[in-house]
Amino acid sequence: MSTAFTTRFAPSPTGRLHLGHAFSAVLAHDAARAAGGRFLLRIEDIDAGRCRPAFTQAILDDLAWLGLTWDADVRRQSDHIADYQRAIDQLRQAGLVYRCFRTRSELAEASLSAPHGRAPVAPSPGPHDPSDEAARLEAGAPYAWRLSLGAALAHISRGAEDIAFTEETLDAGSGPRVVRLDPSLIGDVVLARKDTPTSYHLAVTVDDALQGVTHIIRGEDLFEATHVHVLLQRLLGLPTPRYRHHRLLAGPDGKRYAKRDASVTLDALRSGGATPDDIRRMIGLPA
Repeated sequence: MSTAFTTRFAPSPTGRLHLGHAFSAVLAHDAARAAGGRFLLRIEDIDAGRCRPAFTQAILDDLAWLGLTWDADVRRQSDHIADYQRAIDQLRQAGLVYRCFRTRSELAEASLSAPHGRAPVAPSPGPHDPSDEAARLEAGAPYAWRLSLGAALAHISRGAEDIAFTEETLDAGSGPRVVRLDPSLIGDVVLARKDTPTSYHLAVTVDDALQGVTHIIRGEDLFEATHVHVLLQRLLGLPTPRYRHHRLLAGPDGKRYAKRDASVTLDALRSGGATPDDIRRMIGLPA
């Protein structure tokens, strides 16, 4: 088995898997098998308020029923908090993150002035007042650790124009393309909170590096997030995988599948008599 091609499927246990999840999981699994590589399973369960152990087990059951197998122990993010803390500490020591005490309503108001109708992840915090921060911390105020985009770009010796990632296509008739980092898609993104040790962006970046992931196959809704992840990879000294962002599946009503649509969960389809081959045909892949 080659480690030159390692990919993964990384669902959150906040509900049952649906056809959209099946499409992403099967694509990644089949790509790994075709390349003689590794397929990994990761459970992204950092959100303690929404994640449930029962859903974790349901994910394992659904994937096994589909006939998918993975090549290492399942990585559960909640078991690896120290990995994310080390990454935050590395960024903090480099002066690349700051505590943000602004509320969601304050950020929403600031977003009204965003150009082209795009709300920034967070506007620049402006001058830093250590005494004000100390008073807020003493009062127990909630805060988020945010990446300082300005400091991050200044920290990169060769400049953002040299940061890029390879986007591979799922269309056999097209080749890969190089995508340059677009700082306008990043902003001062949240990397952790006072009571939450990591955000999706930080955890997924650290996990992919620690697991040796070389190819990331996921939905096109995460294409813009890739710019955040590639910047974090550069700042943390981590490798940049190759990416494939696939189309999102939609139901007969034209709406993309979501966990709230119980009628299209794999569990519901299986209970209705569907087979794994039926699922592959439903998502447009060979049985």
